[in-house]
Amino acid sequence: MSAGFDTVLIANRGEIALRIQRACRALGLRTVAAYAEPDREAPHVRHADIALCIGPAAAQRSYLDPTAILLAAEASGAQAIHPGYGFLSENAGFARSVEEAGLVFIGPRSETIALMGDKITAKRAMRAAGIPCVPGPDTGLPDDPVALHALAETIGYPVIAKAAGGGGGRGMRVVAGPEELDAALAVTRAEAARAFGNPEVYLEKFLRHPRHVEIQVLADAHGTALWLGARDCSLQRRHQKVLEEAPPPGIAADAIAAIGERCAAACRDIGYRGLGTFELLYEDGAFYFIEMNTRVQVEHTVTEMVTGLDLVQLQLRVARGEKLALRQDDIAVQGHAFECRINAEHPQSFVASPGRVTGWVQPGGPGIRVDTHMAAGSVVPPYYDSMIAKLIAHGADRSAALARLRVALDEMQVEGIHTNLALHRRLVRTDFVAGGGADIHALEQFLASA
Repeated sequence: MSAGFDTVLIANRGEIALRIQRACRALGLRTVAAYAEPDREAPHVRHADIALCIGPAAAQRSYLDPTAILLAAEASGAQAIHPGYGFLSENAGFARSVEEAGLVFIGPRSETIALMGDKITAKRAMRAAGIPCVPGPDTGLPDDPVALHALAETIGYPVIAKAAGGGGGRGMRVVAGPEELDAALAVTRAEAARAFGNPEVYLEKFLRHPRHVEIQVLADAHGTALWLGARDCSLQRRHQKVLEEAPPPGIAADAIAAIGERCAAACRDIGYRGLGTFELLYEDGAFYFIEMNTRVQVEHTVTEMVTGLDLVQLQLRVARGEKLALRQDDIAVQGHAFECRINAEHPQSFVASPGRVTGWVQPGGPGIRVDTHMAAGSVVPPYYDSMIAKLIAHGADRSAALARLRVALDEMQVEGIHTNLALHRRLVRTDFVAGGGADIHALEQFLASA
């Protein structure tokens, strides 16, 4: 590798911290684990070249504390910081602080994160780059109530109010008609201010039966931008993804290639660098941009399985300033892959279930991958996201991958805490999963009827 950095501070926890560490070690890079007190015994902490406690359990005083992370980088001699996903991974201010400290932020430049982190400016940039967007203006809402209601009528009900700085399924309200608009906007603004520190809200058309399709992109600092296939992430509960797959079933390869090329071109237009994901809605044969995630995603694994690429290693190489050796013609999708997010939560109530894991049986066999930081004896703390593992199955085609996934789910056993394994076992045997092409409402409708 070219001379850029040789020590990476991992500013995250759980399975993604271990995933990043493995990629670093495979490339000969030293790792620094910046951990909160409850994660003292975590695998990535034990395997790190240097491990520094950056604070107590509360994320605001550890994983979300930029000062603590930067001090850990200074103390350890790390020259780069990998934020993973969640926490500070899409915080433009943190990325800027890393840059100003003379360190490498393993992700896009801070100004790019800021551009794409505001959903209004992101829509504007994507429209300028030729990416179709959901109908609705790429401006904030007018203050005048009459103009506001006229705008909603022009878009056409139902509309959806969204936080400009939102993400993760928060800061959104569907508005069925004009009588609901004022109240919905007031609630959404309050939630946006509380969750994101930005009360700005915008309106767009609410699509009734869309699918959630993603295009994975990778760009270097030398003008090369590639799209690495597509994923279907439509099976969601409360806007949180539960099961993902690649490639999206039932969508013509040439249609995916056309939008993929547009996304890669948009990356070149805005000078994007690093890994990223274009999140799109797909309905009636048309794609609509909704947002861009400027980081590695939870579901990057299914793309890795069908392309044979190590996306985290490529992310590290690009961050070091290397020129991509890949060309678009080198990217080929082979077979099909699924990912189940295994959460420590009750399978019916979805209430989080922290505690000690007393038994852990991990599945195996051809095409099976488990990304996790857990084992028998591990403790699931109550302070963070409840995901404890990702179970991935790959096969020569969709039916083969699904068959392997069913077997793997039956094999996997977790004792001592509740998990959503039972939900996944039911889900992969439903007609709408077997048939493919379910829309973003299918899972919640299934849960409501169960």
